[in-house]
Amino acid sequence: MNMRQSLTAVIERNTTLTGEFTTEPYEAAWAGEARWFVRVLDAAGRRPRLVARTQISPDGLHWCDLDETDQSISPADGPVHSWPATGFGGWLRLRGTVVDEAADPAPDESARLKVLIYLALKA
Repeated sequence: MNMRQSLTAVIERNTTLTGEFTTEPYEAAWAGEARWFVRVLDAAGRRPRLVARTQISPDGLHWCDLDETDQSISPADGPVHSWPATGFGGWLRLRGTVVDEAADPAPDESARLKVLIYLALKA
């Protein structure tokens, strides 16, 4: 019986996200399974929400969406959010946007989220 290899990488640590963003890429070609974890540490704005999509790359330079699935993350739904990524190539990253879902967001207070983003990989 062989023990499966696993690794959890911290992709973003105590990072404040505003507007559009992409995370640092991570090479994951050896892994058969991947799972994202986003932990919300702090939030600003009336109703901030992070909308993210997993992206893949053959070389870590040129990117496309893994699929058409957006992950919607609201601090009101709890501090930790997770979803799997399957059928990926050599590299993974997240592309997303932080928005304020308030009907009339205050012009002087933009939505922002301070987060930890982990990528858990398993062979």
